[in-house]
Amino acid sequence: MSSSPSDIGFGPRFAVPVLLGPALNPVNTTMIAVALVPISQATGTPASLAIWLVAGLYVVSAVAQPAMGRIADLFGPKKVYAAGLVLVMVGGLVPAVWESFAGALLARVIIGLGTSTAYPAAMALISDQARRLGRSTPRGILTGLSVSSLATTAVGPVAGGLLVHHFGWQWIFLVNTPAAAVILLLVLVWLPSDSSRESGARVSPDLPGMAVFTVMLVSALVFVLDLDAGLYWLIPVAVLALALFVAWELRTTAPFIDLRMLAHNGALTRTYLRLFLTYTGMYLMVYGFTQWLQDAAGYSADHAGLIQLSTTAMAVICSVLASAAPSVRLPLTAAAAALIPGGLLMLGADTSSSLAYLVVLVGVFGVTQGFASVCNQEVIYSAAPKGQTGSASGLSRTAIMVGAIVASSIIGPVFGQSATDAGMHVLAWTVLVLGCLSLALTVTDPALKVVRSRR
Repeated sequence: MSSSPSDIGFGPRFAVPVLLGPALNPVNTTMIAVALVPISQATGTPASLAIWLVAGLYVVSAVAQPAMGRIADLFGPKKVYAAGLVLVMVGGLVPAVWESFAGALLARVIIGLGTSTAYPAAMALISDQARRLGRSTPRGILTGLSVSSLATTAVGPVAGGLLVHHFGWQWIFLVNTPAAAVILLLVLVWLPSDSSRESGARVSPDLPGMAVFTVMLVSALVFVLDLDAGLYWLIPVAVLALALFVAWELRTTAPFIDLRMLAHNGALTRTYLRLFLTYTGMYLMVYGFTQWLQDAAGYSADHAGLIQLSTTAMAVICSVLASAAPSVRLPLTAAAAALIPGGLLMLGADTSSSLAYLVVLVGVFGVTQGFASVCNQEVIYSAAPKGQTGSASGLSRTAIMVGAIVASSIIGPVFGQSATDAGMHVLAWTVLVLGCLSLALTVTDPALKVVRSRR
């Protein structure tokens, strides 16, 4: 098959390593969904505490992704990408030598930090390659980036279920080591050197801004994740850190997060909010519903993972449809609207529901995932200022991670020691509210009237 002129320079040697690395974060975030119950049982950890295996990776990723994106913009995405893959290799080995809940949590943190480099680095690599070649970015590689994440997000529960069932829960961590090693080799051999990228003004990373941002986000998220603990002192810490962060970022010449740019770039800020609303609803289903399948409905880990396959199929179909649409408004509207029937189906489910009903239920959420992933990514890529693609992309992942953390903080107290029908119905009402809010934001966003363009 011959390549179109716009695809030259974006062939397999460039595309394969760029597309593979970002898949590690979503596959890890969803593999753990079917392993929470087995890890809880093996280590004697209650379900309300086991959810920290989800939250640990997300807290690290929420802080690290914009930081890694900013560092990639400043010093080169290939270096950052490669360093992250080394961390993933190390993190995967931890539970093999420390078979405990603490070892699993440490592994999640290290893997979260390592995988946080891949997506912002990939977006920066794509942007750099387009400028290096003087060509527009092929839409196919952006769609491929979304499809890669979509496929692994939904394949994660299946792969995780099979690994846990046949080899033990440690293998959902250990599998990262050979996977990251292969990708690292491809990155080092096939991707262009950072020395060939268009260089801008060399400035030091905004370390004070990154530090205060970390304090702000971690204190707020830890409070939200464990409301029953009564850690109210974290609220003034988060508020003070937020005030310091805003004051510092507005006065520094090279901010970690350009707040002035965000204040004037409505397309970006609304996209971040839309991502937060949409993915909070998505992860309430991915984690909450999957726990319910095992705890209440009696499905095994591997069967619970297989049920999620309908999400994959629908998400891939919708991502292809989204890439062919003349603008992003209709697909994004469909992504938001699909949360409403998804919530209604969750509301109607109970332990007597048929397998067919459950498969249809998770498939509806694939509509949200497929349309939202491709189109929100394209809005960010088009709206990000020159030289800030990595940090803008990292912030988009932070919005998704915060949504996942909020979903986890809801699931923990709602389910308590074990998932129930009543608890799952509380999650369903939450999904319905999030769907309505996301739909209202999408249909009123003036930026989505613009026909999509390529750099």
